Order: sequence, then C-alpha cells, then structure tokens
Amino acid sequence: MLDSLQDFIAALDRAGELRRVREPIPVHLEMCEIIDRASKMPGGGPALLFEQPVLRSGAISALPVGANLFGSWRRMAMALGVDDLDRHGDRIRELLRTQVPDGLLGKLQLLPRLLEVAKFPPRTQSGRGRCQEVVWQGDEVDLDRIPVLTTWPGDGGPFITLTAVISKDPARGIRNVGMYRVQQLSRKTVAMHWQRHKTGAAHFAEMAERGETMPVCIVVGADPASTYSASAPLPPNIDEFLFAGFLRKAPVKLVKAVTNDLEVPADAELVIEGYIDPREPLVTEGPFGDHTGYHSKADLYPQVHVTAVTMRRDAVYATTIVGRPPMEDVYLGGATERIFLPLLQFTTPEIVDYHMPAEGIFHNLVFVSIRKRYPGQAYKVMHALWGQGLMSLAKVIVVVDDWVDVRNPQEAWWVALNNIDPQRDVTFTMGPVDVLDHASRAFTYGSKMGIDATKKMPEEGFTRSWPEVITMDPAVVATVDAKWERLGLGPLPARRPRP
Repeated sequence: MLDSLQDFIAALDRAGELRRVREPIPVHLEMCEIIDRASKMPGGGPALLFEQPVLRSGAISALPVGANLFGSWRRMAMALGVDDLDRHGDRIRELLRTQVPDGLLGKLQLLPRLLEVAKFPPRTQSGRGRCQEVVWQGDEVDLDRIPVLTTWPGDGGPFITLTAVISKDPARGIRNVGMYRVQQLSRKTVAMHWQRHKTGAAHFAEMAERGETMPVCIVVGADPASTYSASAPLPPNIDEFLFAGFLRKAPVKLVKAVTNDLEVPADAELVIEGYIDPREPLVTEGPFGDHTGYHSKADLYPQVHVTAVTMRRDAVYATTIVGRPPMEDVYLGGATERIFLPLLQFTTPEIVDYHMPAEGIFHNLVFVSIRKRYPGQAYKVMHALWGQGLMSLAKVIVVVDDWVDVRNPQEAWWVALNNIDPQRDVTFTMGPVDVLDHASRAFTYGSKMGIDATKKMPEEGFTRSWPEVITMDPAVVATVDAKWERLGLGPLPARRPRP
C-alpha cells in the first residue's frame, strides 16, 4: 500500500525506475520537451524528478517536480500495488460473481468477501493532515511560487494537469473526484476546464441554477490509487475515494479543507482550495496542446478564486504532459482497460477482450473481440458499447472473433482488413462525441463507425466457404520448439494460439 506520492517516488527510486534531474530546468516549455522525449523512449522511458525547477520569475522553486511517474506498464502496476493490472480486474470479476448461497454455512463463507468491501470507504480524521503542514491564505496565496508548467508554445498559459478535483452534488452530497486540467490565470485565480460530459460540470450547473457559490479543491499529488481513480470512468454515484480504497485494499485517509467543507486526502502533496461564483461571467481558458496531438481551442469556463494553498513541508509537485502519442496517458488509460473489462463483460458477456490503442487516443478507436454465436451479434456489441458511459464517445469500433489478440493492433488490423466487405460490414450512427474532436460536424455531436470484422455466417449474406487461417501442424511446432535453443536463433518467439 502506498499512502502518498512520496511513498511511490521512493518505491520507484528503489526499483531503478526514477531518474533525478539535478540541473536547473525552466518550467516554461523546456521541462516539457525533456518529459516528452523521455516518455517516447522504448517502454515509456523513466520517471523523472526535477530537483531544481526554474520558475517563470527565474527563481528556483522550493518544490521539486515529478513527471512521467505512471509512464510505463511496470510503474502503473506498482502504483496500484499489483504485478499485473489484470489482478484488479480479477477482483472485480470475483465480486460480480458473488451470489448469496443457500444454507447457513454458505452464507458464513460469503462474509469475508463482504467484509473486505466494507473496509474500503474513506475515513475522515480530525485535526490537520500532512497536506496542511504549510498553509497560504490571504496575501500569502501566490500560485507563481508553484512550478506549474507551460507545456507547448501555443498554450494559453501554464496548466495544472495531474489533478484530483473535488466537488459535491449540492442535492445529495455525493462527492466526485475528477482529473481536469486547470489553467493558472493569476496569482489567485485559475480556470476550471470540465467538459459537459463530466460530473464536476454537472455539479456546477446545478449550483449555478440555485445561485449558490460552489466550493472546489484541486489536489495535486494524491496517493497513486487516488490519482488514478480521479481519471477512471466511474458512475456519478460512486465515490472515487471509495474505489481508490478498493484498489489500495485500505481506506483513503481524508481531512477537512481549511477554507471550505470539502474533504481532501490527508497525505496529499498540495491542495488548492477555492470557490466558483456562478454569478460571475465565464473566462477564457486555453488553447491547450491536448492528448489528441492537436491544440484544443480556447473556450469559456468557470473561474476559481483561490482561498488557500496547503501543502506538505517537503511537497513534490506532480505533473503530466499530453501531446502527440505515445505519452504517459497511454498507461493511465491502459489501466482503465484492464480494470474495467469485467464490468463490460458483466453487461455484454460475449466480449472476450478490448483495446484502445494509443494511435486512436482512446476514444477514436476500440478493438473488441467476441465469442460470436449468432448473426448480427457484432452489431449488438457495437451498440451495447456505445451505450456504456464514456464508451459512448468511441468514434470507431472494430469487432473481431475471440481468437484475435486485440492488444496487438497489427494483428487486429490484419484480421479486420481481410474479413470485411466495406459496403456490407460497415455501419454508421450518430451520437455524442468527445469535446476535443475537432473533426466532428458539430461541437460534441457527430457520426460513429462500426466495423464487423468477424467471420460471416450464411444468414449475414455470406454464401461462399470461409477460408482457414494459415497454421502449422502442432507436431512440427513441438519439434521446432524442442530444438530452437540449440539453433542459436535467440529466445523462443511466442506463438499465437490456433484459431
């Protein structure tokens, strides 16, 4: 269990995953260039700790900058306390299989599993947490003293990125924690970029209708599980800190913020507290060099007035950058793929696996493998996925048969492009699209494409014989495997299972 970001950084250091940059590096553009090059190295490159960030004033920041911390499969697994991200998916799958058994003995055997779930809710402690060892209020508040990066030359300013933004539903009091970018506007104000599909935006809309001032807390550097959970596509009524507790197998410790009634992670590195006044006009936020690899346009978003900045005495400022893939967000998104697969399978049981490759920047391309049993099943799966939360934003869904390794885009495309008659096997529909989709016909609304690349059945209009995939005789495979090592050709290559 990692209680804090600094626990994670120490673990990365011990594992040889961290590189310390001791030379002074400006937070304006230059630090981004270093992080970008590192994140595009084979395997995601190293995690980075910049020990002397140079602020825009030219002064050296008292806060080191941690970057690319989640930027490899190994580090992402370490962050969530497992050796393989599928382990958490297996835990969810086991919970979904839970059925109340008959008989007293069976019910008693179920108790340990239920008690495990009961341990997960966050716990609010009295007093102040480590995140409040240093408190800036009033004239002390100065965001220019924090090493907030300006990442790309076309950006509208410096942006706080690896966030856990906390808000509450004004009617039901249900907390939401979301990962939204935040643009620094001045020493005491920021712009909150939450897209219309996000829960934080819904909370703001409700409070604006009531004419109520909205409290928010922007957490930077929560424990790794909480940071990841802020990015996870959870239903609106699920507390992200509860989910983080499930991942950690221990509750997240919270404390009350200094200047509002929200609770924040007690061991976080830094917290920016503030409020949004719905009576004020929206402010210009952006442009921003986004994960699409393009600049998203400037638009109008709420302004946050900062009432306090709290931090640990030894705080590390955590950040991430986005741009042309692949970058660190590949691994955060990949964790979501593996962890949430059982939930997709729960509602659509024919799904074997799915993958959103980096080139598709998550929402643009989804490969799905299914156990096909009847005609039209691929189309049933496409529409089922388009009805699942943020999967509704998927622009292209490609459905293949169960033997295809969808985590290997080269194999998935090979099968798909062989198996389709474009006019017969491609369908189009309309629906919501990502806010960042600059090609859609209207803002957040456009078309989607589904490709049925499964083996076709006679009922689907295919009356010819379907060819077999080329495979070697199993006996020959075994013979060659046995003599491979002495042939001097390197490690034995992995072979795909026979279709």
